Amino acid sequence: MRKLLLILFFVVIAGAIAIKLSGNQHIYRTIAMTIFRGKMGPDIDELKDFPTRSISHPNPEPWPKSNVYGGLNPSQELLNKAIKYKTTALLVIQNDSILYEQYFDGYDATTVSNSFSMAKSFTGLLIGCALKDGFIKSLDEPVGNYVAGYDVAPYDIITIRHLLMMSSGLDFKESYGSLFGWPAKAYYGKDVNATLASPPKINEPGTVYEYKGGDSQLLGMILEKATKMRVANYAAKRLWQKIGAESDAYWSLDVEGGMEKVSCCYYATAHDFARFGKLALQYGRWNEEQVIDSSFIAESMTLAPIVTKEGKPNTQYGYQWWVTNYKDLDVFYARGILGQYIFCIPAKNMIVVRLGHKRAEKKGDELPQDIFDYLDMGLEMAR
Repeated sequence: MRKLLLILFFVVIAGAIAIKLSGNQHIYRTIAMTIFRGKMGPDIDELKDFPTRSISHPNPEPWPKSNVYGGLNPSQELLNKAIKYKTTALLVIQNDSILYEQYFDGYDATTVSNSFSMAKSFTGLLIGCALKDGFIKSLDEPVGNYVAGYDVAPYDIITIRHLLMMSSGLDFKESYGSLFGWPAKAYYGKDVNATLASPPKINEPGTVYEYKGGDSQLLGMILEKATKMRVANYAAKRLWQKIGAESDAYWSLDVEGGMEKVSCCYYATAHDFARFGKLALQYGRWNEEQVIDSSFIAESMTLAPIVTKEGKPNTQYGYQWWVTNYKDLDVFYARGILGQYIFCIPAKNMIVVRLGHKRAEKKGDELPQDIFDYLDMGLEMAR
């Protein structure tokens, strides 16, 4: 037994040294927050597990309720599917009024939860704000104008537009099942920007679509450099305080006082997530103010002119927003890994928000089936 314990001790020490030398210290927090908690990955309720920067809401504009509010319900079949995937919030808005909302398992309209990758779409909108404000001169500016190390070959031809389209050509190892993948390092690590230093280049920028959180994080670094503001503070000034948010939001940071993890981790309520959808549906206009240029919004919600790794035309992505067509209706939407969705259906002037713990499985580049369930739920109620 003593010999076995001694061997185990040296294995642990050797492992700790190997982790330190490899620069993968994030593994300690990853294991502590997953396996030691009986989980296999992050969840929507980790607001207090990381430092955050708050995004204030001094000018709330509560959503009005439709005259049919309380009289509409989804079909039992669709509701059962929502429950199956551990939904926490369902919200359907049409013509700027709430048609239907329901919350589950102790969550309610005031609960803030993690956006996960929906935050990429919000970051894309902030790039539109910075462009309108003149902080960014053009989407075709090189990333190297703002981010150190990207002003030399082969990175010096990567532009802001390439990042928006997820076509930087950079290999950020977007492996969600790996302790060593970029998502784990970015989410659990203590220097998210360091994960972007000198990545290998694998494709010609602007040609191939490959979904990568690293592209979005570079957009966050550009925002901070260009605006000379923390990303969350700029988001508060240019979006949250203009679009009538009812509650404070929070953006998770890598360390106290550090950098926002802009590819994920924006915490807000279902009511307030829906405001991003309304802003996009209105082509960047809120009340009497053009918050973001309409041309930028139109481009963001249009399929980017690039191809997949298999050489097929891009059929899913714009500028940090997802794009599809369902039942002959154009749809654009923000999407998070555990089934966080903000769907916008322009022809119906409709927004559908779904938050929760799980989503349907998907194979390769196909869309998770639950996307169509939530769209059907909204369309059932459309007036």
